[in-house]
Amino acid sequence: MLLVLAAALALGSCSGGDGRTRIYLQRFFGECGAEYGSSTNVAKAEGECGIITTITNAFNASDRKAVVDTNVIAWPGYPQLTSQMAAKDPPDLVTMHENVISDYASKGLLEPVEPYLKAAGLDPASFTRASREGVTIGGRMYGLPWDTHGGLWHINTALFAKAGLMRGGKPVLPNSAEEMLAQARQFKARTGKPYLIQSLVGDPAGAARNLYTYVMAQGDPVFPDATHLKVNTPAGQRVAALFHQLTAEGLGTSNMDTPAAIAAFMSGEGGIYATGTWMIGQFQQESMTPGRPLYGSYAVMNYPRLWGQHLIYVGGHAWVVPARPRSPEQKAAIARLFRFMAAHNFDWARTGHIPALTAVLDSPRFRALPHRVDIAPLADIGRPLPGYVRRQSAVEGIVGEEMAAAITGQKPIPQALGTAERRVNEFLGQIE
Repeated sequence: MLLVLAAALALGSCSGGDGRTRIYLQRFFGECGAEYGSSTNVAKAEGECGIITTITNAFNASDRKAVVDTNVIAWPGYPQLTSQMAAKDPPDLVTMHENVISDYASKGLLEPVEPYLKAAGLDPASFTRASREGVTIGGRMYGLPWDTHGGLWHINTALFAKAGLMRGGKPVLPNSAEEMLAQARQFKARTGKPYLIQSLVGDPAGAARNLYTYVMAQGDPVFPDATHLKVNTPAGQRVAALFHQLTAEGLGTSNMDTPAAIAAFMSGEGGIYATGTWMIGQFQQESMTPGRPLYGSYAVMNYPRLWGQHLIYVGGHAWVVPARPRSPEQKAAIARLFRFMAAHNFDWARTGHIPALTAVLDSPRFRALPHRVDIAPLADIGRPLPGYVRRQSAVEGIVGEEMAAAITGQKPIPQALGTAERRVNEFLGQIE
């Protein structure tokens, strides 16, 4: 009897004093209540925090049946979410990186979202290939795709012009490993600066992204099954050898962490900085500021095809629904919020991320944004790791650490890649 009463109280508490159903949303992306706390003008909001804050504010102002209560947590927020799930009191909606979804979905802690999508009138086929694959595990979708993000080549076009690597107003990118070395040598000879700015210190993501991207491009599965990494192969060794050669010749930097690499690129100290979609806004602002080294000299392109197919390892953000009892009114409110968010996917794409919806990707207003025509193919050529791979963030740390050791020459390439396989396989083999 007490359990029945407790359940009734829990479901009853989902309505506020005004009779509107309340749903609890938990997210990162920062806190900006001082600037956007009461704003509902999504079109005028800027930055990740400003845009998502005004989207939720606008939903609350327009939906007569529900209210979203938002809890902003420090990035990435998963320890707190895990604790909430252990206490059987998770939020109704959570922002989650796609590479984390498998950790929760495999334990039955997330609901498949197809019923919410259907109620929202959202066809799974309306999402881009990359965003849909990023939330799909075992044939089920475990999140509302929100964006796709991955590595890009951010390029100093003034230095590329000095190096003779501009054609028709566009940077000339290599089509093979051999061309990349030749162009990098030409760049260094004509500018005196490194072709490639690399953040190899304390930033395993970049090195892992290079390895994943170009091994997959050569047709090799990085993870042939759920518990085995496979990179100490001819394909993996070719990738490591290219970046090692670039670094050994001084064509790529070797001693920078992420802040140093960002500062070096913005100061005009190198030709290319390979980092994510999330840096487009900051670099674009630099390129529009007179007197800055990047002024009028910035382009951004997808990673070039160096071997095999043109594929790029990607991730993304999604909205997931933790498993817990909910009233029909709460479920309907989540579906309406999904529909509302999808309607504002273009606004989110202004942050630099690739939109999750094909209609937004193909729209004139998205393609009119700076650089978006050049990077839009990422939605089709982007590939996440298979959904069966768990603890992807931790695995990325191991892979990136060993790949960086191969690039900088701290370890011979076969040793570094072999150690990556051994460490990852042991780690994944211990997961229950």
